Amino acid sequence: MVDAVGIIVCGVFAALAGLHLYWAAGGRFGADVTVPTVDGKASFTPSPTATVIVAGAFILAMIVVLGRIGALDDLAPEWLFRWGTWAIALVFLLRAIGEFNLVGFFKRVRNTQFARWDTFVYSPLCVAIAAMMAIVGGTAD
Repeated sequence: MVDAVGIIVCGVFAALAGLHLYWAAGGRFGADVTVPTVDGKASFTPSPTATVIVAGAFILAMIVVLGRIGALDDLAPEWLFRWGTWAIALVFLLRAIGEFNLVGFFKRVRNTQFARWDTFVYSPLCVAIAAMMAIVGGTAD
């Protein structure tokens, strides 16, 4: 079961990396609900470089999971994959909780299109990813 969960979360990371690369290359599908807004204006404008870095982070997370489930045994020490898995779980859990203003379950700004997507898609996805990472990270060696 742990291997299956690892493969599922790798698929999620691959899809998210691909989506970020699409946006970095100028794609617009879905881009209008990916950044929090304040008074109808984006709170920040992600550069193509920053978007590629995020895609790279998803790919790195995928590598950590593959290492944790034993698919990359000789790439790095096992403890690095184990602790990396828990670190990624913590990052996604914190993202779901949010920064108490624009993102996460505890955000104050709730009447924007981004906020609705964040409440019903992005934050629940982050919780699901954190849970899957905990399953993968919690396996006995």
